[in-house]
Amino acid sequence: MILFEKIRWRNLLSTGNNWTEVNLRSTSTTVIIGTNGAGKSTILDALTFVLFNKPFRKINKSQLLNSMNEKDCSVEIDFSIGSTNWFIRRGMKPNIFEIHRNGQMLNQSSSVNDQQKWLEQNVLKMNYKSFTQIVILGSSAFVPFMQLTGSTRREVIEDLLDIKIFSAMNNIIRDKIKNIRDEVKTLELKKESLNDKVEMQENFIEELENRSKKNISDKKGKIKSLTVEADTHIEHNQLIESNVEDLLKEQEKVTGAASKLKKLNNLKGKLSNKVSTITKEHKFFTENTVCPTCTQNIEEDFRLNRIADAQSKAKELQSGYKELEEAIKTEEEREHQFTNLSKEITKLTHGISQNNTRISGCQKQVRELESEIQTITTQLENRNSEHEKLNTFNENLRETYDLLGDKKQEISYHAFAYSLLKDGGVKSKIIKKYLPLINQQVNKYLRMMDFYINFKLDEEFNETIQSPIHEDFSYASFSEGEKMRIDLALLFTWREIARFKNSVNTNLLIMDEVFDSSLDGMGTEEFLKIIKYVIKDANVFVISHKQALHDRFESMIQFEKIKGFSRMVQGYKEQNENF
Repeated sequence: MILFEKIRWRNLLSTGNNWTEVNLRSTSTTVIIGTNGAGKSTILDALTFVLFNKPFRKINKSQLLNSMNEKDCSVEIDFSIGSTNWFIRRGMKPNIFEIHRNGQMLNQSSSVNDQQKWLEQNVLKMNYKSFTQIVILGSSAFVPFMQLTGSTRREVIEDLLDIKIFSAMNNIIRDKIKNIRDEVKTLELKKESLNDKVEMQENFIEELENRSKKNISDKKGKIKSLTVEADTHIEHNQLIESNVEDLLKEQEKVTGAASKLKKLNNLKGKLSNKVSTITKEHKFFTENTVCPTCTQNIEEDFRLNRIADAQSKAKELQSGYKELEEAIKTEEEREHQFTNLSKEITKLTHGISQNNTRISGCQKQVRELESEIQTITTQLENRNSEHEKLNTFNENLRETYDLLGDKKQEISYHAFAYSLLKDGGVKSKIIKKYLPLINQQVNKYLRMMDFYINFKLDEEFNETIQSPIHEDFSYASFSEGEKMRIDLALLFTWREIARFKNSVNTNLLIMDEVFDSSLDGMGTEEFLKIIKYVIKDANVFVISHKQALHDRFESMIQFEKIKGFSRMVQGYKEQNENF
């Protein structure tokens, strides 16, 4: 059982920077009064914020921060479970979330979400929905059990009966089935891969044993053909090389023609210059008897001798010039022959180079074919190892088939367990067992509140309601006051079931404005009797506008709003002489 001791808060909603503290165990019944907006319902938001990190009313969590101070929002709560004392502090601006056990703060290395999950699962043993169903009733932000969806009703009852573990187990099994199915998919792919490998290996062995020899024979034939082709090119090269040798010998004969031709042409130039000089001299002495420069007479003998000498030299040079031209012609022919021989030698040498390329290509193909023959020969020699590889593939394939069978059988087992743990399985049987008790308790509390109807929940948590005259009703067909009686009966029943199961049992019960709207005078009287004499081990807090009710409770707490801030101005009546 969770025993809530006290709660304190500041800078929460309209509460200012001064702490407001409420003792949650001092008396059995307490009424909390105050005008609208005074802050009497703030305790609800303080509880849900510090325990579940969310407001009770329908607002954003950030709106819990006091709008005037805008910082240092903090809520603290003390409670015990057995011999263990717990203290929780939660705040905003700065953000604070501390869990203390027996005075020592727990490790905060994990995330806030993880800490919250741990708190709900391992300490409180309930979530927000369950807490509001057994601890709080009557606020406008509260959704009564009868107004919840079918799935949410189931969730609440599973919490109360401590059977959510089956849902958790069901989720684990569902995930397990999913993982096994993923493994099956992987094994199916592996099986297909191994089947392909077996087929490929069998074909490989067949190819190796039935076709390898033919391949070797074909490749040897190709080698022979390439060898003949290479030999042909070699012989052709030998013939070409012989021709080149002959041409080189002929070329040696005309080697130097270009150099000699150059010398002869130079000599020809010199002779031409000399002939030109003699010709000019002959012309000068032939045409002139007087020196054109000094106007003196040229001696006739001298003039005639020079003319005769020029004629003699010109004749001599003419004969040499003719011989020189013949020599030049001869050397030009030799030079032309040398050029032609060079071209022919180059052509033949290029042919040798082409043949050498062809020979290299043939030799390369021969080496490749020989390597392939060696590979095939090695494979033939090692065919036993290929058979061993095939046997390994087949063994792996058999193991995969066996494992697939095991996994599929495992899925079948888990699927059976999954069906048992679904809503229609074990949980339904447990719920079916407790439904008569639940219905019995609800009707007991309804009769205590002078509401004589037969209320019944079925296994789908749909209600059947009959009046004394056996007319069928639904929850929605009743008045607000009658709905409130049903809501109260269910609240008391849930607390009874929780106390019986010792799962989410708590001392705290808070009802917000149940007297202010729906309950009539008779209902109020009966309700007060129930919380005073029937509800056991509970500290009941009733929030109300009606100050006249204070003498019906052991204590009273009053809230007022002063200068925009809410504060508790009066405490428990045994401490105040005005009561």
